[in-house]
Amino acid sequence: MLKYFLARQDFRSYEDFAAHMEIRVPTDFNFGYDVVDVLAGVDPGRRALVWCDDKGGQAQFSFAEVKRESDRAANLFRGCGVRKGDAVMLVLKRRYEFWFCLLALHKLGAVAIPATHLLTRKDIAYRIKAASIAAIVAVADGKVAEEVDAAVDETGGRVTRVMVGGDRPGWVSYDDRVRRMPERFERPQGSQATTNRDPLLLYFTSGTTGMPKMVQHNCTYPLGHILTARYWQNVRPGGLHLTVADTGWAKAAWGKIYGQWLSGAAVMVYDYDRFVPRAMLDVLTGHGVTSFCAPPTVFRFLIKEDLSRYRFPALEYCTVAGEPLNPEVFQQFHKATGLALMEGYGQTELTVTIGTFPWLEPRPGSMGKPSPGYDIDLLDEDGHACGPGEDGQIVLRTDRHRPVGMFDGYCRDPELTRSVWHDGLYYTGDMARRDADGYYWFVGRADDLIKSSGYRIGPFEVESALLEHPAVLECAVTGVADPDRGQVVKATVVLARGYTGTPELATDLQNHVRRVTAPYKYPRLIEFVDELPKTISGKIRRVAIRSGDHRPPPPEP
Repeated sequence: MLKYFLARQDFRSYEDFAAHMEIRVPTDFNFGYDVVDVLAGVDPGRRALVWCDDKGGQAQFSFAEVKRESDRAANLFRGCGVRKGDAVMLVLKRRYEFWFCLLALHKLGAVAIPATHLLTRKDIAYRIKAASIAAIVAVADGKVAEEVDAAVDETGGRVTRVMVGGDRPGWVSYDDRVRRMPERFERPQGSQATTNRDPLLLYFTSGTTGMPKMVQHNCTYPLGHILTARYWQNVRPGGLHLTVADTGWAKAAWGKIYGQWLSGAAVMVYDYDRFVPRAMLDVLTGHGVTSFCAPPTVFRFLIKEDLSRYRFPALEYCTVAGEPLNPEVFQQFHKATGLALMEGYGQTELTVTIGTFPWLEPRPGSMGKPSPGYDIDLLDEDGHACGPGEDGQIVLRTDRHRPVGMFDGYCRDPELTRSVWHDGLYYTGDMARRDADGYYWFVGRADDLIKSSGYRIGPFEVESALLEHPAVLECAVTGVADPDRGQVVKATVVLARGYTGTPELATDLQNHVRRVTAPYKYPRLIEFVDELPKTISGKIRRVAIRSGDHRPPPPEP
């Protein structure tokens, strides 16, 4: 499949890759027809999707079956009134119907809005109004349907609702209806056909302030993930790739469909309600997963298990993204498995932007080097390019070339788009430094940097130091206002089993940080907590820690 979209597939070195990697974008590309349906035609029995859940359920689908089920879903949605350009929200967790519904919307030319099942009435109502949502497809379990109904009532009741896995008054039953749909959906022609510039996906992504932004990607977006899957995750034809991500998060687009199928690999899906490290290890070993991608949070928990009890005969390659990887986690996982964790960096707005590609020797804690097509620079507060070892904001130069897969802008918000993308530069809001060999090292979000007594302190450096202490399972470092120093460093710490949060342990952690990093970076304040607040994608919510929202409510009198 890649031969249709790449000028070359094989490269001798990172330098060769960076100079000559080129994605060819055909006219009027549609992933549903031009990839899935083509694969179903030339190799119908080829494995596409392997699914299991935490209750013992299992299923497997070939490309012919994925085509059939997505065509049925497209006919169902068209029967419900969904047309090209309509916005449809998918709240399907990790159910395999997500893949059928997403592809069905691509084939219709509708705009898919993947969303987490943790949204409340307020969240859903905001999205309905912001994106003019025409339909919502949701799972039956949990309180999702109740929250959707309340939000639809609040916004005027003009949203079609489709339920997967159950029945409910006022909803279309997906399970009942889809079985009776025709198994073939003809590609629309004329004004109903999609073009490369048509919107494909909207992702609502939250920042530290304001309401969630609507990141809009067009129909060429899947091709950008050739870089992500084939050349960063290193998936291979015939392999089985597992990315840990809820389908409501953009990381699912990175690791659970586009680039993997374009590269000839099958997608492994593990559907669970609660993350249990041992269960994840059982899936990795029991299903023959060949490549694995997860956020650092997952690897932090995996290395706390007795990995000597597990054998990974099929596992060939591991990648990590979502937050910076602490070197201690890298070392422990490598010691236990012999596998290096290859880090990468990107955003919902982009594809893999900086990565530790297969030709590069991984440097624990480094994101790697820029992806081909991404013209990266680091700028200081005055807009000047930074030299080696200097901290600056990661920016993309787009005046000469715009990477395939980069977003079109924030939907219906040109002012917000211009605030981060102007004069041929896109400002990521992330701070990094570049070493003399061209490797990039994450420092923190621009608004997460701590300025104390004239020093600029990146949270990641302090967190990495703390994680080297055996008592620390997880931690988050933030700045706290101080009248004398401007800010002081605070560490919010989750302890490993067998440790108790005492003043003596807090002092020991402070002294530990003084020993392993610059003394001025040590946390003057330490708070012990049972868990850290996280997004659905596993990222630590430092904004919640700064505001105090991570603390449990006081007991009722």
